[in-house]
Order: sequence, then C-alpha cells, then structure tokens
Amino acid sequence: MTGWYWTRWPSREGLEREADSGPRRVLTVLGRVVLLVSVTWGTYAGGKYHGWAAVAAGAGLVAMLGLSAAYLHATREQRLLPSLGLAAALIGVGWLANYGEAYLLADVTWYGLAVMALVRLPPAPALLVAAAALGSYTAVSWASWLSIVSTVGGLTLLGYLLRLDIEARGTARRLLAQERAARAAEAESAALAERARIAREIHDVLAHSLSAQLVHLEAARLMLDAGTDREQIRERVVAARRMAQDGLAETRQALSALRGELTPVGDFLVELAGRERASLTVTGTPRPLAAEAALAVRRTAQEAVTNVRKHAPGARCGVELRYLPGAVELEVRNSRAPRGEAPAELAGSGSGYGLLGMRERAELLGGTLLTGPEDDGGWRVLLRVPA
Repeated sequence: MTGWYWTRWPSREGLEREADSGPRRVLTVLGRVVLLVSVTWGTYAGGKYHGWAAVAAGAGLVAMLGLSAAYLHATREQRLLPSLGLAAALIGVGWLANYGEAYLLADVTWYGLAVMALVRLPPAPALLVAAAALGSYTAVSWASWLSIVSTVGGLTLLGYLLRLDIEARGTARRLLAQERAARAAEAESAALAERARIAREIHDVLAHSLSAQLVHLEAARLMLDAGTDREQIRERVVAARRMAQDGLAETRQALSALRGELTPVGDFLVELAGRERASLTVTGTPRPLAAEAALAVRRTAQEAVTNVRKHAPGARCGVELRYLPGAVELEVRNSRAPRGEAPAELAGSGSGYGLLGMRERAELLGGTLLTGPEDDGGWRVLLRVPA
C-alpha cells in the first residue's frame, strides 16, 4: 500500500445520505433510537443515581450525543483536525462516564468512536483513534482477556466491513453518475447528428431547387437583354415556375424522408431522368436501400444533373445506377456542351457548395465520391456507398 492510501479519506459519495434508499434511512434512524433508549435505560435502570448525580449522568449522556453528532459532521466534511479533537473529547467523556460508574455509557462511547473512526477517517488516523478508544475500554474492562480480544477484534472487523461498504457504495454512485453523463452525452450527440442530417436535407433540397430556378431566371434575363423572342423568354419563366413547384414537392419529400418515408430510388431516378431528358441505366438486382444510402443517391443525382444543366446546357447526360454486392454506385456523365449553348454568366450561378456537400454526405456513410473531367471534354460524377 502506498503512503497516499494511509492518508486518503473514504469515498465522500458513499457517505451521502441523500442517495440512501428509504428502507436504509428508516433502519438507520431506528437503530440509533434503539441504541439511545438502551444506553439511557442501562444508565438509570439500576437506581444508583439520585439528585445531582442523576443530572450529571444526564449531562454526560447529552454531551456524548452532541459530540457524536459534531464528530459525524466533521468526518463527513473530511476535516481532520476538528475530527481528531472531537474524538479526543469523546474518549474523555467515556473516561468521565466510567469514573461515574456509568459503564454502559462509557463502553458504548468507546465502541461507537472506534467503529466510526475506522469507517470515516483516513486509515492512519483511524487506526490511532480506534486504538485509543479500544485501549481505554481494555484498560478499565473487568472481562476476561478472551472476551476483550473477541470484542476488540469484532469491533475492528465491523468497522473494516462498514468501510468497505462505504467504498462500494461510493464507487457505485460514481459509476452511476458517469453512466448518466455518458447517456446525456450520447443523447446530445444524437441530437446534433439529427440536426446535421436535417440541415443537409434542407440545404440539398433548397440548393437544387433554387439553383435550378436561378438558371432559368438568369437565362430569361439574358434573353431580355439580348432582345430574344418573347416566347422563348416565356418558356424560361415557365420552367422556373415548374422548378419552384418541383422544389416544393422535394421539400415535402425531404420531410417524408426525415420521417423514414422514402420512395424507391429507382422510381425517383426514372422521374428525374424523364424531367431532365437524361438517359437512365440500372444494372444489378434492384433491392431496397437504407434510408441514408437512398438519400445520398437521390441528392447526388439531383446535384449532378443540375450541374449539367447549369454548366453544360444542351449536353447529353446519362445516369447509371449499379447494384453491387454490399454497395451501390451512381454514375452521372455528360458530354461536352455544344458551342454557344452556355452563356458564361449561367456557369457562375449557385452556391458552389454542391460537390462539397455530396462528398461530405458520402464520407459520413463510409463511401466515396469521385468527380472530374472526361477525355471527351465532358464531366463525370461517381458515387459509391455501402448498401
């Protein structure tokens, strides 16, 4: 054992009365009442105290109770010097009681002090106080040596076992507090993760819808500046209106997705490809996907096709969904945009965070997102996520 062990106070958590169960509190109070009644009865039952002697015996009993309460408080607050001073006072009360022939009061005072010292004080001072208390009992006892040794050994063992119980309760309460803190941290982490998921959904839906509307409205503005035919401008405005409606529908779908109500990925891609005039190919055996994987495929397809419309209008676009063992892949390719089809100002529309958001979503699922130019001047987006 290290030197620190001999000066270490017992677990403060194990002494907290607020954490005790109801039955334990009742038994503690009942035991103290029974002990007080027994000591009082044993002191006065013989009828040897009368007048001032009875008053002195009562004063000794009251002093013992007061000092004991102060001692318990000082040890609970882990104040060493006051605890040792009160222990010395209790030993003195025991000697005075023995001198006044209140032997039961003296013995109970020494017994209780020895046990409480072993339970509540650091080991080194606890052994000193217990030795002083039990030594006082041994010095004045009329019992045989076998009885004295049995009493001293039993009280020492009792104090040690109670100390172990205090330490065990303190450890259990610390572990319980740590478990509650861990659960609170897990709940907070889950809440933050859910907030991040909702933020991603809102961003992806709004970024797709608003950037698509911006493309058409910007085109309409450029056509107005160039004096383009009114019918073509009207088509752009109608397309922007349609995108707004689609954005509203997507917002509703996102809310359904957050509630776990997702349409199949295949059906969604069929609708997206038809609306954007892109080719669609599905390879492998279609199967239901987990909610997060399905959302990643949907959002990546939306963002990639929107980028094609923004940066390469008029280019051919192909979407391919591949079901692989343990994973799913989405590939969106587009050819080089025909010359003169992409006004330079349209390429700068949007937030610029689409690819970053898609890559973050893929990495959160343990997948990858690859993007880059093709040899023919087109662009390729490849998503692979576990599924």
